[in-house]
Amino acid sequence: MHDDPTSEAAPSSPAPPPAPPPEADILVRFLTADPAGRVRLAPGVAEAVGASRMEEIVEATLARTGTPVTVTDSPDGLIVSGPQGGVRAWAHQTPDGEKITGLLLEGVLHDPPSRRSPLPLPAPWLTLVLLITLWNVFTLWTAADRTSWCAGLATLAAFFVFLEGCGAPAQQPRLHRRTVEAAALTALASAYRLPTLPTGHFTLALTASLALLAGAVLLVTRARLHHWRTPVSQPLLFPLEGTWYVIQGGGRPLNHHARVPEQRAALDLVSLGPHGTRTRPGRDLADYAAYGRPVRSPCRGRVISAATTIADQRPGEIRYQPPYGNHVFLDTGHEIVKLAHLRPGSVMVRPGDTVEPGDLLGEVGNSGNSTEPHLHFHAERDGVGLDLRFTDVGGRLYRGRTI
Repeated sequence: MHDDPTSEAAPSSPAPPPAPPPEADILVRFLTADPAGRVRLAPGVAEAVGASRMEEIVEATLARTGTPVTVTDSPDGLIVSGPQGGVRAWAHQTPDGEKITGLLLEGVLHDPPSRRSPLPLPAPWLTLVLLITLWNVFTLWTAADRTSWCAGLATLAAFFVFLEGCGAPAQQPRLHRRTVEAAALTALASAYRLPTLPTGHFTLALTASLALLAGAVLLVTRARLHHWRTPVSQPLLFPLEGTWYVIQGGGRPLNHHARVPEQRAALDLVSLGPHGTRTRPGRDLADYAAYGRPVRSPCRGRVISAATTIADQRPGEIRYQPPYGNHVFLDTGHEIVKLAHLRPGSVMVRPGDTVEPGDLLGEVGNSGNSTEPHLHFHAERDGVGLDLRFTDVGGRLYRGRTI
């Protein structure tokens, strides 16, 4: 059968509305049920937090949103909406859709962020190369005397100390990193002019640039050597095999966990491929070198919490989920050790199990509050994060260190 090129094209039908998320129906039924009905629909949740506490959370949610409620999907996750606004939600249901086995309702009204088109991936890299090049051309290669050249080089060195110390450059593709470094090396090439330049005079610009360099070195050094003076009770076994890269670790400003008391000494660990933390260009989970790598128990302990049914996030995006995602929490008798963002379906243990150092717990994934596959690892005691020590890894663990 051939299309007739002279015939009029049929009018296109409007695109069908997006399918509601599978949890929408049972979540609406749960929120609109009476207290006894909610317990029947979410018996595991009621047992975990208590029926009265679950009812308090639901009533607070309905007070924020108003009634009636609807549940829709969004890039930020499920949205429970009513006349007064919406809140983000996460729910997990049984395969038959008749029971809720996991539930999370945010305690504030959702304010959708203004969405802007992200810059193309090469844009920040090209901007950095351009800025360094311009600095070289207009400061170092045109310096009027040796003093001015030293001031320009000290300022550039301060920038690179901060960039190398705080930027986790090995996370970036090698081409990007090597190009930036090559642009910096051209600064040193300008030193060939020094024998022909006058000495110049000690200036305020040189004083400021040397102070800036000293400050950058001090900032990075203190952050890398920082510890909280509350160590774990005994050294742990490093939970991963092979070579890993610390993408969050150390003190401020190298570790974004430092502002959360129980996570203040936490580590985020990724694996490095030829394209930075990815093995190849792309946004699939399998493109990341860490994804699916085995995670082993760092200590002897009793499993007090474990989850394995939370879906992976799409890299670069975060939908509303339990923050730790799939995880294993171990009670050593002295502290709680937490390993998080594991791959769905990979967790090998259940609450109540006792594990020994080296036992397989699961695999690295991208569930929970995670923008790329990595392992989150920390230990806490009485809600306070502890400095980590390992039997098989020496020294401080800070952003930018390869293990």
